[in-house]
Amino acid sequence: MTLLLPPRLTASARAVRAAARQCGLRTVQLADFTVPPGLRARHLHAGPGFADAVAPRLGIAPLEAPPDWLSRLPRECTRREIRTMPIHEAYRLRRPAFIKSPNDKGIPARVYADGSRLPGPDAVEPDTLVLVSDVVEFTAEYRLHLLDGRVHTGSRYAEHGRLAPGPLSPEAAAHGAGLLAGYGHTLPSAIVVDIGLVRGEWAVVEANAAWASGIYTADPDRSLEVVLRAAGPREAVAERDRPYVRPPQQAA
Repeated sequence: MTLLLPPRLTASARAVRAAARQCGLRTVQLADFTVPPGLRARHLHAGPGFADAVAPRLGIAPLEAPPDWLSRLPRECTRREIRTMPIHEAYRLRRPAFIKSPNDKGIPARVYADGSRLPGPDAVEPDTLVLVSDVVEFTAEYRLHLLDGRVHTGSRYAEHGRLAPGPLSPEAAAHGAGLLAGYGHTLPSAIVVDIGLVRGEWAVVEANAAWASGIYTADPDRSLEVVLRAAGPREAVAERDRPYVRPPQQAA
């Protein structure tokens, strides 16, 4: 099997590559987003732009959460109001809000003073979906790599909004297990979910595609197992995961 990698590798991607080589996988790092003639690969670990460019050509099916997954969770899970809306509606916001693209980085994830600060219609299609969230402070944030309804590995990645990689706490792992018990059926079998503490209460931060997510201090071998399921051959996708395949019309 071959794991495909993008032109630029983060420290996290290098750790995943090392884990892949250790378990006998071939790894190929492309110079750009062009698929060379004759290349065959069954998996990838890269950002959305790279995946959109190469996955359809290689028959790889990247799994991701539904765009509105976070906004469909009850407030007891998120501890804040979150809505999914087209960006042309978000332009009318006249209050600060945390706004981001659901499953890529098209709209930079940050607090906007109001909707007028978003990228304008000259840069973004008006029906582009965004997640609009109340502004809250997470005192600690953890990344959970989930596989088949269980927390497979994970790590802390931030404290008080600043990068702070560290071990996955037992409390975070336990909360992740509880979240999966209630809502695991609304996610693909391999996914990353970030959770954190807001005013001492656990809350879901967001869901991310495992094939495009950093691993921080999570176990590289177990993270790789999640990546391989999350971006594998289209013909091998299980029936329950087919609704979560990233739509090909999003390809660059």
